[in-house]
Amino acid sequence: QLQLVESGGGLVQPGGSLTLSCAASKFTLDTYAIGWFRQAPGKEREGVSCISSRDGSTYYADSVKGRFTISRDNAKNTVYLQMNSLKPEDTAVYYCAAARGLTIAMMTQGRYDYWGQGTQVTVSS
Repeated sequence: QLQLVESGGGLVQPGGSLTLSCAASKFTLDTYAIGWFRQAPGKEREGVSCISSRDGSTYYADSVKGRFTISRDNAKNTVYLQMNSLKPEDTAVYYCAAARGLTIAMMTQGRYDYWGQGTQVTVSS
């Protein structure tokens, strides 16, 4: 069964940094666009960032632009989300997802075929 596994979440103080990882099992990520989504308590899941499969083009939600960086290491079959200058409003469960054959950076959730189980990020003093 194809799997995505997120890691790297945790508790961090405001202004701190975390790096989330999304590793694939039983398939290679290089032909998939990878998206990071998050869901805060009582809110709908929202798109945070994504990276295309073809040219590595990226997209960032306005709320994280300039603070988060998405990258992929195809040799390690892993995608990363570097999160800097974290704010309490970044607190959420973060999910990575893979979209087969998606060659542009697009955050439409229905386009994504595989989802991880999520990792909790809590930003609090």
